[in-house]
Formats: sequence, C-alpha cells, structure tokens
Amino acid sequence: MRPDLLFYRFARSLLVGACRLWLRMSFEGLENIPDSGPFILAPVHRSNIDTVIAAGVTRRRMRFMGKDSLWKYRFPGAVFSALGGFPVHRGSADREALRRCIEVIEGGEPLVVFPEGTRRSGPLVQPLFEGASYIAARTGVPIVPVGIGGSEAAMPRGSKMIHPVKVHVIVGKAMDAPTGDRGRASRRAVHDTTEALHSELQRLFDLAQARVGA
Repeated sequence: MRPDLLFYRFARSLLVGACRLWLRMSFEGLENIPDSGPFILAPVHRSNIDTVIAAGVTRRRMRFMGKDSLWKYRFPGAVFSALGGFPVHRGSADREALRRCIEVIEGGEPLVVFPEGTRRSGPLVQPLFEGASYIAARTGVPIVPVGIGGSEAAMPRGSKMIHPVKVHVIVGKAMDAPTGDRGRASRRAVHDTTEALHSELQRLFDLAQARVGA
C-alpha cells in the first residue's frame, strides 16, 4: 500500500477514535455510504472539526479542499496532502479547485464538499453554493448529504479548545446527480439539485441537533 494511504489510515484511526471518546461521537445512516466508487459527501459546516468528523463515515480515504494558507509551509502541507487535502484559493471562484475536484472523482475517490462554503453558525443551513451539484453533474456521481449535530458546541468559531460535548452524525440517502439532454445537465437542473440538497441538509441537521439535545 502507498505510504500516503497508510498514513491516512493511521491518522484517521487516531483522530476519529479520539472524537468517538472525547465527543461520544455516534453515527446513523452509514448504510447510505456507497460501498465502492466515487461520491460527493456534503456535510453541514459548523466547526473546524467537521472534516475529521466527516472522515468517520467510511474507512476509505476522503479527499477535501482546504484554504491554501494551510500549505504555506512544506511539512504541514505534506501532512495535509497525505490526509487527502488539496489547496483552494479562498474568496475566488477558483476554476482550478473545481478541476481538481473533478480529477479526484474521476480517480475513483470520495470527495468532501461543504456546500455552505465556509463555517457557519446557528440552526439554519445557509444558502448553498452550487459547486457540489455542478461537480456531480459533470461526473455523474451521487451526492450524500450529512447532518452533524453538536460540532459547533464542541468547537465554536474562535475557540482553541474542543469541549467534551456529544456529537451525532446522520448520513442521508444518496441523491442522484443532475441530468439533462445529451448527458449535460442544465443550469436549472444544477440549481434544482442544490435546492433539494439544501432542504435535505436542513432536515438532517435538525435531526442530528435533536439527538444531542441542542
């Protein structure tokens, strides 16, 4: 096995295991994760620990985007890359990032996309960017929505500590990629899929929050 995959398995086991213990992290709906092939995992985003939490839904390596400043120094950048990350330029449309996302999918690996774009706060899922639906439309892979309850209380914005509060993760049923005539999805199809994803994320988020008493 490649060294980067071995490192990922080791780091994932360590970090996800720590979350299970410290946060009493629990899951439901894991049967909705595809057994093989690429897919887009689309979680709500309330905390810096959401990426680690998302990695807990499958033992397969999850790829994810990170702000380019994380790759500013060689050693941390190498670690983030081994953990499945790749840099994007925050605050821009970043066509390069979309191209890299499509390459990940075409390479057969699952991809994590936070459709709210960045960390948000509060009980309402914010309007979604259309990136997840666009990538799904270009590649034909399903989108798997995920609600994460309790992560904002565990590590709110600005906090440097992870508080030992319960976190619960609910994986929803996979949503089909937008389709259209001649295999090319229209902007309307991408928009409609994004709206359906928004509704499902809100439902899953509400359920997950209720599970942790939030």
